[in-house]
Amino acid sequence: MAQEIGRRMTENAAPVSPAPDISRLTAAELGTALRALPYRQAAFLVTRLVQGRTQEESAAFYGISREAFSVHLLRGGLALTDAMALPCRPPENDAEEDVWARTLTEALERETVVVPAALGETVALCRRLRALGGEVAVVLETTEREEETSPKRQREDWLRKLAVLALLGLTAYMYCNRAEEPPERPGQTRPRER
Repeated sequence: MAQEIGRRMTENAAPVSPAPDISRLTAAELGTALRALPYRQAAFLVTRLVQGRTQEESAAFYGISREAFSVHLLRGGLALTDAMALPCRPPENDAEEDVWARTLTEALERETVVVPAALGETVALCRRLRALGGEVAVVLETTEREEETSPKRQREDWLRKLAVLALLGLTAYMYCNRAEEPPERPGQTRPRER
């Protein structure tokens, strides 16, 4: 029995850490996880849960239907759940994805909604993100400000400027050294373009 437990606690000879307790996640941890997501997925989560916009306002902000926004929010929520090393799985098909999207939307509006077990961690995580929305917004803004003033970012900005100057210089050089066009002869007409 002890050997079996020991085997379950490791994966490929590396210890497996237990999933974090969602109710104890901090704004800093959530902010770090959001920044690790692809921009589009994080943006839908931030708009709805961190900024606290309604489903309708969020959908209107992106110029999409409420249903389409629900699907994007679900995908972002599942990606965040995965990034936080919480148990989750993707929907098996489009019909299940539509049901899960509606369920997540309803679960964010009402606490009494029955949630499928496979979606439970994602719903709990989205609720936690919404509850800490103001704090997460501060974390995201602070991190962005620090990144903008970092030496690495400044070096990257200078390298971009140098690259643009090099391209402008190369363009000017090629323009000045281009082959001259032969002069048109009098009486010669250009063929008509059709």
